[in-house]
Amino acid sequence: MTTDVEEQIKEIVCEILEIEPDEVTRTSSFKEDHDADSLRSIEILASLERTFRITIDQAELARMGNLEGVYAVVDEGLAARRA
Repeated sequence: MTTDVEEQIKEIVCEILEIEPDEVTRTSSFKEDHDADSLRSIEILASLERTFRITIDQAELARMGNLEGVYAVVDEGLAARRA
């Protein structure tokens, strides 16, 4: 995954969680560190699907608790789209 894609993902997450990019790290928990609820998680998933034209199963939400997890899920979605 390119740095540009990671930055784009981070921008989407920060916009939905209403936080500044310097407030979130690759491993900070959206729920514990940034007070995200499940609705925000679904918003992130939907926005990522639209932006990158991929399909993400809602079961993946459990893995999408921080940027590392989101990067992995989107990377897998992009790889599946290319296949």
